[in-house]
Amino acid sequence: MRKLLFESLIRPPLTEPAPVSADAAVEELAVAVDSKARRRLGRSLAIRAVDAGSCNGCELEMHALSNAFYDIERFGIRFVASPRHADVLMVTGPVTKNMAEALERTYNATPEPKWVVALGDCARDGGCFAGSYAVVGGVSKIVPVDLHIPGCPPSPTDILKGLLALLDYVSEGTG
Repeated sequence: MRKLLFESLIRPPLTEPAPVSADAAVEELAVAVDSKARRRLGRSLAIRAVDAGSCNGCELEMHALSNAFYDIERFGIRFVASPRHADVLMVTGPVTKNMAEALERTYNATPEPKWVVALGDCARDGGCFAGSYAVVGGVSKIVPVDLHIPGCPPSPTDILKGLLALLDYVSEGTG
């Protein structure tokens, strides 16, 4: 143990450089989503994440929106713990037989106006899990889907673009 301590004092820390990004583009995108949400709802956008049986790839990208790099809460977009406080249900993964009823109950507990976003390829049609004895299929087999964000997994920037597209769609009076 003493050897490790002394070695750590001599060696510089092993860190990676911060990722290069179009930070201004991400910020502009998040501001656009927030302003559209405030015009449509009169407040910020509340998202409830629902894992319907995924491999967690999409969840990692979705939760990256809350890390220090993207930090979408500074723009008023937030993840909530209850469907009763949500505007958007962001569902990931193929819907398994064990999660079908839970997803339907979550949808019914979400107040109007509510929108469902199917996040990732598995949420669209079951992805590589389609045809499994344990999988019902995509999210649209259980609840109506307003937007599908493709990818395996989609990047956080793609998720923000999808949310902006959803708010554009519902602002036109079609949702």
